Amino acid sequence: MIRDTAKQLVCAELGTLYRALSADASTAYGLSPALVIHDELGQVRGPRSELYDALETAAAAQEDPLSLVISTQAPTDADLLSLLIEDAKKAKDKSTKVALYTADVELDPFSEKAIRQANPHFDVLMNKDEVRNQAETARRMPSAESSYRNLVLNQRVNTANPFIAETQWEACAGEVNEDLFRSGTVYAGLDLSARNDLTAKVLVAQDEDGVFHVKPEFFAPTLGIVERSHRDRVPYDVWANTGLITLTPGASVEYRAVAESLVSDCDNYGVAEIAYDRWRMDVLKAELAKLRAELPLVEFGQGFKDMAPALDALESILANGKLRHGGNPVLRMCAMNAIAIKDPAGNRKLDKSKPTGRIDGLVALAMAIGAASRALSESSSIEQGFVSL
Repeated sequence: MIRDTAKQLVCAELGTLYRALSADASTAYGLSPALVIHDELGQVRGPRSELYDALETAAAAQEDPLSLVISTQAPTDADLLSLLIEDAKKAKDKSTKVALYTADVELDPFSEKAIRQANPHFDVLMNKDEVRNQAETARRMPSAESSYRNLVLNQRVNTANPFIAETQWEACAGEVNEDLFRSGTVYAGLDLSARNDLTAKVLVAQDEDGVFHVKPEFFAPTLGIVERSHRDRVPYDVWANTGLITLTPGASVEYRAVAESLVSDCDNYGVAEIAYDRWRMDVLKAELAKLRAELPLVEFGQGFKDMAPALDALESILANGKLRHGGNPVLRMCAMNAIAIKDPAGNRKLDKSKPTGRIDGLVALAMAIGAASRALSESSSIEQGFVSL
Protein backbone atom coordinates (compact mmCIF):
# COMPACT_ATOMS: atom_id res chain seq x y z
CA MET A 1 0.00 0.00 0.00
CA ILE A 2 1.27 3.46 -0.90
CA ARG A 3 0.47 6.39 1.37
CA ASP A 4 1.44 9.39 -0.75
CA THR A 5 0.59 12.09 1.74
CA ALA A 6 2.63 10.43 4.48
CA LYS A 7 5.48 9.36 2.16
CA GLN A 8 5.10 5.75 3.28
CA LEU A 9 5.01 2.25 1.79
CA VAL A 10 3.24 -0.44 3.80
CA CYS A 11 3.78 -4.17 3.28
CA ALA A 12 1.02 -5.81 5.31
CA GLU A 13 2.21 -9.35 4.57
CA LEU A 14 5.59 -8.71 6.23
CA GLY A 15 4.38 -6.13 8.71
CA THR A 16 6.91 -3.68 7.32
CA LEU A 17 6.62 0.08 7.04
CA TYR A 18 8.96 2.05 4.74
CA ARG A 19 9.09 5.75 5.50
CA ALA A 20 10.86 8.68 3.84
CA LEU A 21 12.27 11.11 6.40
CA SER A 22 12.95 14.79 5.96
CA ALA A 23 16.36 16.27 6.65
CA ASP A 24 15.04 17.49 9.99
CA ALA A 25 16.73 15.25 12.57
CA SER A 26 13.82 15.61 15.00
CA THR A 27 11.75 13.30 12.79
CA ALA A 28 14.23 10.45 13.41
CA TYR A 29 14.19 10.44 17.20
CA GLY A 30 12.06 7.76 18.82
CA LEU A 31 12.32 5.41 15.84
CA SER A 32 13.80 1.90 15.84
CA PRO A 33 14.52 1.09 12.18
CA ALA A 34 15.69 -2.32 11.02
CA LEU A 35 16.80 -0.85 7.66
CA VAL A 36 18.15 2.63 7.00
CA ILE A 37 19.02 3.89 3.52
CA HIS A 38 20.99 7.13 3.48
CA ASP A 39 20.45 8.66 0.05
CA GLU A 40 23.05 11.20 -1.16
CA LEU A 41 24.90 11.43 2.13
CA GLY A 42 27.64 13.20 0.19
CA GLN A 43 25.53 16.36 0.38
CA VAL A 44 26.32 16.63 4.10
CA ARG A 45 29.04 19.23 4.55
CA GLY A 46 31.40 18.72 7.43
CA PRO A 47 32.11 15.65 9.57
CA ARG A 48 28.76 15.37 11.34
CA SER A 49 25.05 15.01 10.61
CA GLU A 50 22.50 15.01 13.40
CA LEU A 51 20.06 13.04 11.23
CA TYR A 52 22.68 10.40 10.39
CA ASP A 53 23.65 10.03 14.05
CA ALA A 54 20.01 9.81 15.16
CA LEU A 55 19.19 7.04 12.68
CA GLU A 56 22.36 5.03 13.29
CA THR A 57 21.94 5.06 17.05
CA ALA A 58 18.22 4.26 16.76
CA ALA A 59 18.99 1.14 14.72
CA ALA A 60 20.97 -0.28 17.65
CA ALA A 61 17.72 -1.49 19.17
CA GLN A 62 17.31 -4.03 16.36
CA GLU A 63 18.81 -7.53 16.51
CA ASP A 64 20.31 -7.40 13.01
CA PRO A 65 20.02 -3.86 11.58
CA LEU A 66 21.23 -2.93 8.11
CA SER A 67 22.42 0.52 7.08
CA LEU A 68 23.08 1.44 3.43
CA VAL A 69 24.61 4.57 1.93
CA ILE A 70 23.94 5.34 -1.74
CA SER A 71 25.62 8.53 -2.83
CA THR A 72 27.91 10.48 -5.06
CA GLN A 73 31.12 11.32 -3.22
CA ALA A 74 31.37 14.40 -1.03
CA PRO A 75 33.61 17.20 -2.32
CA THR A 76 36.21 17.20 0.49
CA ASP A 77 37.98 14.77 2.79
CA ALA A 78 36.56 16.53 5.85
CA ASP A 79 32.95 15.68 4.95
CA LEU A 80 31.05 12.88 6.67
CA LEU A 81 30.81 10.51 3.70
CA SER A 82 34.53 10.84 2.97
CA LEU A 83 35.36 9.98 6.57
CA LEU A 84 33.08 6.93 6.44
CA ILE A 85 34.63 5.74 3.16
CA GLU A 86 38.20 6.11 4.42
CA ASP A 87 37.35 4.27 7.63
CA ALA A 88 35.70 1.44 5.68
CA LYS A 89 38.71 1.14 3.34
CA LYS A 90 40.91 0.42 6.35
CA ALA A 91 38.76 -2.72 6.94
CA LYS A 92 39.02 -2.49 10.72
CA ASP A 93 35.27 -3.05 11.08
CA LYS A 94 34.50 -6.33 9.30
CA SER A 95 30.77 -5.59 9.30
CA THR A 96 31.27 -2.51 7.11
CA LYS A 97 31.69 -2.94 3.35
CA VAL A 98 32.44 -0.32 0.73
CA ALA A 99 31.93 -0.46 -3.04
CA LEU A 100 33.39 2.68 -4.56
CA TYR A 101 33.20 3.44 -8.28
CA THR A 102 35.31 6.47 -9.07
CA ALA A 103 37.56 7.46 -11.96
CA ASP A 104 41.30 7.35 -11.28
CA VAL A 105 42.73 10.84 -11.11
CA GLU A 106 45.55 9.76 -13.46
CA LEU A 107 43.07 9.14 -16.30
CA ASP A 108 42.03 11.71 -18.85
CA PRO A 109 38.84 12.91 -17.08
CA PHE A 110 37.05 13.47 -20.38
CA SER A 111 37.73 10.02 -21.79
CA GLU A 112 35.14 7.27 -22.04
CA LYS A 113 37.47 5.04 -20.02
CA ALA A 114 37.20 7.42 -17.04
CA ILE A 115 33.43 7.65 -17.45
CA ARG A 116 33.04 3.86 -17.56
CA GLN A 117 35.25 3.35 -14.53
CA ALA A 118 32.95 5.54 -12.43
CA ASN A 119 29.73 4.27 -14.04
CA PRO A 120 29.59 0.47 -14.45
CA HIS A 121 25.98 0.86 -15.66
CA PHE A 122 27.07 3.11 -18.55
CA ASP A 123 25.76 0.67 -21.20
CA VAL A 124 22.50 -0.01 -19.38
CA LEU A 125 20.97 3.01 -17.67
CA MET A 126 22.80 6.09 -18.94
CA ASN A 127 22.21 8.32 -21.92
CA LYS A 128 25.65 7.92 -23.50
CA ASP A 129 25.36 10.88 -25.85
CA GLU A 130 24.31 13.19 -23.04
CA VAL A 131 27.18 12.09 -20.80
CA ARG A 132 29.68 12.53 -23.63
CA ASN A 133 28.28 16.03 -24.24
CA GLN A 134 28.77 16.82 -20.56
CA ALA A 135 32.38 15.68 -20.81
CA GLU A 136 33.01 17.89 -23.85
CA THR A 137 31.36 20.86 -22.13
CA ALA A 138 33.61 20.39 -19.09
CA ARG A 139 36.64 20.12 -21.39
CA ARG A 140 35.77 23.45 -23.07
CA MET A 141 34.63 25.27 -19.92
CA PRO A 142 36.88 24.99 -16.84
CA SER A 143 34.06 26.37 -14.69
CA ALA A 144 32.06 23.19 -15.40
CA GLU A 145 34.90 20.75 -14.74
CA SER A 146 34.54 20.49 -10.94
CA SER A 147 30.85 19.60 -11.11
CA TYR A 148 31.50 17.13 -13.93
CA ARG A 149 34.28 15.41 -11.96
CA ASN A 150 32.11 15.13 -8.88
CA LEU A 151 28.74 14.19 -10.39
CA VAL A 152 29.84 12.09 -13.39
CA LEU A 153 33.25 10.74 -12.38
CA ASN A 154 32.36 10.47 -8.67
CA GLN A 155 35.62 12.13 -7.60
CA ARG A 156 36.15 14.22 -4.49
CA VAL A 157 36.53 17.65 -5.97
CA ASN A 158 36.77 21.00 -4.25
CA THR A 159 35.27 23.70 -6.46
CA ALA A 160 38.31 25.91 -5.85
CA ASN A 161 41.64 24.99 -7.41
CA PRO A 162 44.02 24.47 -4.47
CA PHE A 163 47.65 25.58 -4.52
CA ILE A 164 48.60 21.93 -3.96
CA ALA A 165 46.94 19.08 -5.84
CA GLU A 166 45.55 16.39 -3.56
CA THR A 167 47.50 13.60 -5.27
CA GLN A 168 50.71 15.60 -4.98
CA TRP A 169 50.16 16.14 -1.26
CA GLU A 170 49.33 12.48 -0.64
CA ALA A 171 52.47 11.39 -2.49
CA CYS A 172 54.51 13.19 0.19
CA ALA A 173 52.76 11.59 3.18
CA GLY A 174 55.75 9.41 4.06
CA GLU A 175 57.04 8.83 7.57
CA VAL A 176 58.80 11.72 9.27
CA ASN A 177 62.29 11.08 10.68
CA GLU A 178 62.11 12.62 14.16
CA ASP A 179 65.86 12.14 14.74
CA LEU A 180 66.65 14.74 12.07
CA PHE A 181 65.32 17.51 14.29
CA ARG A 182 67.76 16.56 17.04
CA SER A 183 70.80 16.04 14.83
CA GLY A 184 70.28 18.39 11.88
CA THR A 185 69.63 22.06 11.20
CA VAL A 186 66.03 23.07 11.80
CA TYR A 187 64.03 25.96 10.35
CA ALA A 188 60.65 27.01 11.73
CA GLY A 189 57.68 28.94 10.41
CA LEU A 190 55.25 30.61 12.82
CA ASP A 191 51.79 31.86 11.84
CA LEU A 192 50.09 33.51 14.81
CA SER A 193 46.32 33.49 14.74
CA ALA A 194 43.61 36.03 15.22
CA ARG A 195 41.61 35.81 18.41
CA ASN A 196 40.02 32.38 18.02
CA ASP A 197 41.66 30.79 14.98
CA LEU A 198 44.49 28.27 14.73
CA THR A 199 48.05 29.25 15.52
CA ALA A 200 50.49 27.11 13.56
CA LYS A 201 54.15 26.34 14.15
CA VAL A 202 55.94 24.15 11.61
CA LEU A 203 59.51 22.85 11.83
CA VAL A 204 61.42 21.44 8.86
CA ALA A 205 64.73 19.58 8.67
CA GLN A 206 66.45 18.27 5.56
CA ASP A 207 67.95 14.77 5.32
CA GLU A 208 71.00 13.71 3.33
CA ASP A 209 68.86 13.02 0.27
CA GLY A 210 67.55 16.57 0.22
CA VAL A 211 64.10 15.61 1.56
CA PHE A 212 62.47 18.04 3.98
CA HIS A 213 60.80 16.40 6.98
CA VAL A 214 57.95 18.30 8.60
CA LYS A 215 56.96 18.59 12.27
CA PRO A 216 53.81 20.73 12.77
CA GLU A 217 52.13 21.87 15.98
CA PHE A 218 48.80 23.69 16.25
CA PHE A 219 47.28 25.75 19.05
CA ALA A 220 43.64 26.75 19.59
CA PRO A 221 41.56 28.16 22.46
CA THR A 222 39.50 25.75 24.53
CA LEU A 223 36.36 27.88 24.74
CA GLY A 224 34.15 27.64 21.68
CA ILE A 225 35.99 24.76 20.03
CA VAL A 226 32.78 22.78 19.46
CA GLU A 227 31.13 25.82 17.87
CA ARG A 228 34.16 26.44 15.66
CA SER A 229 34.11 22.78 14.63
CA HIS A 230 30.53 23.22 13.43
CA ARG A 231 31.30 26.58 11.81
CA ASP A 232 34.30 25.37 9.82
CA ARG A 233 32.93 21.83 9.44
CA VAL A 234 36.14 20.20 10.57
CA PRO A 235 36.70 18.14 13.75
CA TYR A 236 38.89 20.50 15.79
CA ASP A 237 37.52 18.97 18.99
CA VAL A 238 38.37 15.44 17.86
CA TRP A 239 41.85 16.50 16.77
CA ALA A 240 42.38 18.15 20.14
CA ASN A 241 41.36 14.97 21.96
CA THR A 242 43.91 12.98 19.96
CA GLY A 243 46.73 15.45 20.59
CA LEU A 244 46.87 16.96 17.09
CA ILE A 245 45.89 20.39 18.44
CA THR A 246 47.13 21.87 21.72
CA LEU A 247 44.28 23.63 23.54
CA THR A 248 45.00 26.67 25.66
CA PRO A 249 42.69 28.09 28.36
CA GLY A 250 40.19 30.82 27.52
CA ALA A 251 38.57 32.15 24.41
CA SER A 252 41.76 33.09 22.54
CA VAL A 253 45.09 31.39 21.99
CA GLU A 254 47.30 31.77 25.06
CA TYR A 255 50.66 32.87 23.64
CA ARG A 256 52.47 31.73 26.77
CA ALA A 257 51.99 28.13 25.55
CA VAL A 258 53.34 29.06 22.11
CA ALA A 259 56.36 30.77 23.66
CA GLU A 260 57.10 27.77 25.89
CA SER A 261 56.86 25.45 22.89
CA LEU A 262 59.34 27.57 20.91
CA VAL A 263 61.77 27.66 23.82
CA SER A 264 61.51 23.88 24.12
CA ASP A 265 62.24 23.50 20.40
CA CYS A 266 65.35 25.66 20.66
CA ASP A 267 66.53 23.76 23.74
CA ASN A 268 66.09 20.34 22.13
CA TYR A 269 66.68 20.93 18.42
CA GLY A 270 69.22 22.76 16.31
CA VAL A 271 66.88 25.61 15.37
CA ALA A 272 68.72 28.05 13.10
CA GLU A 273 65.81 30.40 12.31
CA ILE A 274 62.20 30.98 13.34
CA ALA A 275 60.46 32.83 10.51
CA TYR A 276 57.62 35.01 11.76
CA ASP A 277 55.15 37.57 10.50
CA ARG A 278 54.68 40.85 12.41
CA TRP A 279 51.00 40.15 13.16
CA ARG A 280 50.62 40.01 17.00
CA MET A 281 54.33 39.31 17.36
CA ASP A 282 54.57 41.99 20.06
CA VAL A 283 52.37 39.84 22.30
CA LEU A 284 54.50 36.75 21.74
CA LYS A 285 57.74 38.67 22.31
CA ALA A 286 56.37 39.87 25.64
CA GLU A 287 55.81 36.24 26.66
CA LEU A 288 59.31 35.28 25.51
CA ALA A 289 60.72 38.16 27.59
CA LYS A 290 58.97 36.79 30.68
CA LEU A 291 60.75 33.48 30.01
CA ARG A 292 64.03 35.38 29.49
CA ALA A 293 64.41 33.63 26.18
CA GLU A 294 66.39 34.90 23.22
CA LEU A 295 65.42 32.96 20.12
CA PRO A 296 66.64 33.17 16.47
CA LEU A 297 63.62 35.12 15.28
CA VAL A 298 63.71 36.33 11.66
CA GLU A 299 60.96 38.51 10.22
CA PHE A 300 59.20 36.94 7.24
CA GLY A 301 56.26 38.78 5.69
CA GLN A 302 53.21 37.06 4.24
CA GLY A 303 52.88 39.45 1.32
CA PHE A 304 53.95 38.87 -2.27
CA LYS A 305 57.57 39.93 -1.72
CA ASP A 306 58.50 37.24 0.81
CA MET A 307 55.95 34.57 -0.02
CA ALA A 308 56.57 34.38 -3.78
CA PRO A 309 60.04 32.74 -3.53
CA ALA A 310 58.85 30.60 -0.62
CA LEU A 311 55.93 29.24 -2.66
CA ASP A 312 58.20 28.62 -5.63
CA ALA A 313 60.51 26.59 -3.38
CA LEU A 314 57.65 24.66 -1.74
CA GLU A 315 56.06 23.93 -5.12
CA SER A 316 59.34 22.57 -6.47
CA ILE A 317 59.92 20.43 -3.38
CA LEU A 318 56.43 18.93 -3.65
CA ALA A 319 56.72 18.33 -7.39
CA ASN A 320 59.96 16.41 -6.86
CA GLY A 321 58.61 14.40 -3.92
CA LYS A 322 61.13 16.00 -1.54
CA LEU A 323 58.72 16.47 1.38
CA ARG A 324 57.61 14.12 4.18
CA HIS A 325 54.71 15.40 6.26
CA GLY A 326 53.51 12.14 7.81
CA GLY A 327 49.88 12.63 6.77
CA ASN A 328 49.03 15.06 9.59
CA PRO A 329 45.29 15.71 9.06
CA VAL A 330 45.33 19.29 10.40
CA LEU A 331 48.18 20.26 8.08
CA ARG A 332 46.39 18.46 5.25
CA MET A 333 43.24 20.50 5.85
CA CYS A 334 45.27 23.71 5.63
CA ALA A 335 46.94 22.52 2.41
CA MET A 336 43.64 21.68 0.74
CA ASN A 337 42.07 25.02 1.75
CA ALA A 338 44.85 27.15 0.28
CA ILE A 339 44.88 28.81 -3.11
CA ALA A 340 47.54 31.07 -4.62
CA ILE A 341 46.70 34.58 -5.77
CA LYS A 342 48.93 36.75 -7.98
CA ASP A 343 49.89 40.40 -8.17
CA PRO A 344 50.26 42.15 -11.56
CA ALA A 345 53.91 41.02 -11.72
CA GLY A 346 52.96 37.35 -11.31
CA ASN A 347 54.22 37.01 -7.73
CA ARG A 348 52.14 34.70 -5.56
CA LYS A 349 50.95 34.48 -1.98
CA LEU A 350 48.55 32.14 -0.20
CA ASP A 351 44.88 32.85 0.37
CA LYS A 352 41.83 30.92 1.57
CA SER A 353 39.59 29.10 -0.87
CA LYS A 354 36.58 29.80 1.40
CA PRO A 355 35.88 32.15 4.33
CA THR A 356 35.87 29.38 6.96
CA GLY A 357 38.88 27.53 5.56
CA ARG A 358 42.04 27.54 7.70
CA ILE A 359 45.41 27.73 5.92
CA ASP A 360 47.65 28.64 8.89
CA GLY A 361 49.58 25.37 8.78
CA LEU A 362 50.49 25.70 5.11
CA VAL A 363 51.47 29.35 5.59
CA ALA A 364 53.82 28.30 8.42
CA LEU A 365 55.21 25.47 6.27
CA ALA A 366 55.86 27.86 3.37
CA MET A 367 57.63 30.27 5.73
CA ALA A 368 59.83 27.48 7.13
CA ILE A 369 60.69 26.22 3.63
CA GLY A 370 61.32 29.79 2.52
CA ALA A 371 63.72 30.39 5.41
CA ALA A 372 65.52 27.08 4.78
CA SER A 373 65.80 27.68 1.04
CA ARG A 374 67.12 31.19 1.56
CA ALA A 375 69.75 29.98 4.05
CA LEU A 376 70.78 27.08 1.82
CA SER A 377 71.03 29.39 -1.19
CA GLU A 378 73.21 31.85 0.74
CA SER A 379 75.41 28.99 1.98
CA SER A 380 75.80 27.68 -1.56
CA SER A 381 76.73 31.15 -2.85
CA ILE A 382 79.40 31.52 -0.15
CA GLU A 383 80.84 28.09 -0.96
CA GLN A 384 80.95 28.90 -4.67
CA GLY A 385 82.66 32.18 -3.85
CA PHE A 386 85.40 30.40 -1.92
CA VAL A 387 85.85 27.91 -4.74
CA SER A 388 86.27 30.65 -7.31
CA LEU A 389 89.04 32.39 -5.40
